[in-house]
Amino acid sequence: MKQKLFLILILLFITINISGCWSKKELNEIAIILGTGVDYTKDNKIQLTYQLARPAAFGGGGMGGGPGGGAAMNQNITWIVSATGDTVFDAQSRLSQQIPRHLYLGHNVVLILGERLCRHGVLDVINFFHRQPLSRGTVWIMATPQEAKKVLESHSELQMTSAQAIGFLARLRTGYVLRFRDFSQDLASRGTNPVLTRVELKRQGVAQGPGLEKIHHHQEIIITGAAIFKEDKLIGWLDCQETQGLRWLKGDIHKMGIIIPSPIYPDKNISLDVIKGNTKIEPVYQKGKVKFYLGIKAEIDVIEQQDEEDFTRTEMIKAVENITATKIRQRVKISLDKVQGEYKVDSFGFGEAFHRKHKKEWSKLKNRWDEEFANAQVYLTVKVKLKDTGMQGRRASLKR
Repeated sequence: MKQKLFLILILLFITINISGCWSKKELNEIAIILGTGVDYTKDNKIQLTYQLARPAAFGGGGMGGGPGGGAAMNQNITWIVSATGDTVFDAQSRLSQQIPRHLYLGHNVVLILGERLCRHGVLDVINFFHRQPLSRGTVWIMATPQEAKKVLESHSELQMTSAQAIGFLARLRTGYVLRFRDFSQDLASRGTNPVLTRVELKRQGVAQGPGLEKIHHHQEIIITGAAIFKEDKLIGWLDCQETQGLRWLKGDIHKMGIIIPSPIYPDKNISLDVIKGNTKIEPVYQKGKVKFYLGIKAEIDVIEQQDEEDFTRTEMIKAVENITATKIRQRVKISLDKVQGEYKVDSFGFGEAFHRKHKKEWSKLKNRWDEEFANAQVYLTVKVKLKDTGMQGRRASLKR
């Protein structure tokens, strides 16, 4: 009897002290952040910009109901708000005084950092968002040579918002892209320097109104390369071709295409799709010198052929493989010359590979690793295998 009474008292105690949803907030009480931008002003202040979803435009009221309705077509989909402060928290506190809702970071898609901030240093900004309870590590993080605020103020012709558009573009992985958690890890690592996606507003095509009476040139957020950091400070940029070499060196070859001249008709092109690839890094330390032997392997498919050469011929296949290997080698060399030779930083993770193999030597070199890497010899071999030639080669053979 006493045991039953004791259990009942315990259950009553637990029930009374259950907090329930004491901290819950209703949907109509929160401001959903879709995109975040941080800039460093000329007077040394932090400028924080949020792209907020407007509830009515997303089906939260008004005519039309959803994003395709009449109300959404005649009003702004997002609200861009911005404030400056001595720190990110200070700027956010000022924003909280302007926005009649609780700021909600749980649906944030992208964090864009302006060039002035990147050159000043991003560590404090990263630290702030790391500490936010609802800030996700899966957010895409990017740098722009323009002002982050201006980039977020743009709109998309195909997606509901510009933040969602650049997020979708990042998920396609047609360029070098990075999530917040990975950038944070690179910042903390001595064996590599961070690299960010470079984005810009560029004029993309012409948009026309329903009756074709309205024509305007539209600027869209696009990926234009990569941003190279030394620790937490930006030191330079890579264009798209240089970034392709960086992706090979980092083993990131998802959705990569290569165009080569035809072995028989140099004025004709062959388009290739890289379906599989890997990069092996072999570090060597001899007589106080650092060397790296890189082995790149790739499997390719032909997806476009301007000439009508017969791909059933072994010599033709070998020629395409050799030309492709040369092309990859050239792209890698361009990236190495820029990052290792000009910027003199290890943005490829070579230091991590060296650390894994030469732990004793690493303890002596880690504090001056960028200097060691800048002077290191890199030897590269590339092997390419043509897997699928497509229909064009078979059609050419039938014509003979």
